[in-house]
Amino acid sequence: MPPPDTMFCAQQINIPTELPDILKQFTKAAIRTQPHDVLQWSAAYFSALSSGETLPVKERLEMPVATQKTDTGLTPGLLKILHKQLSPKGTVEKAELEQRWKELCLPKEQLNSIIELGNFGTNIVWIEFFALGCSALNGTITTSLKCACEILTADPEGGAARIPFETFTFLFTYLNKFDGEMPQDQIDSYLNTLKEEAKQQFGMVQPLNFTGLKRPKLPN
Repeated sequence: MPPPDTMFCAQQINIPTELPDILKQFTKAAIRTQPHDVLQWSAAYFSALSSGETLPVKERLEMPVATQKTDTGLTPGLLKILHKQLSPKGTVEKAELEQRWKELCLPKEQLNSIIELGNFGTNIVWIEFFALGCSALNGTITTSLKCACEILTADPEGGAARIPFETFTFLFTYLNKFDGEMPQDQIDSYLNTLKEEAKQQFGMVQPLNFTGLKRPKLPN
């Protein structure tokens, strides 16, 4: 026998006071992030929210990357999310990186390509993966370093995008390993020159210091 129809009135329905704000913030986050798979991303969003982890949310809506054939690949905004989630650990397990990558609805083929290029194993040094992620977005060393500065900087958006000289040195040297056309003595000479400029900027480097450089493309 079917249960009798139940009549509800406003007094009988209890709506948690925090629910409207949770749904509002979720909707705004989804609009900014534009996930390719809304359901998969939503599961990651609420899981992170409930555990107090960094949310898989872009800081702002991004325009499509001109070099991408589809809108499903890595973008600066998504790389910044991964950096916030994984950089505090220094070294991350490949399985966790794969999970975070999946939560952002990114193609597994692109992740495998970066891992293969970096010859990464089970444990991955995050800053090295981050550097190759910037390379995957931009191609040339100069534009990759500019992207890295814009993601890593503590400056406000639209500012100088400064990063510590030591961080720049690591990224520059690491990416040059995959280029192979710049001799070590030239690398050392350039960094020594840039170090003098950084001293005038409280030990910081910004894109204006190096965007005039011409660099060949990194491997795809």
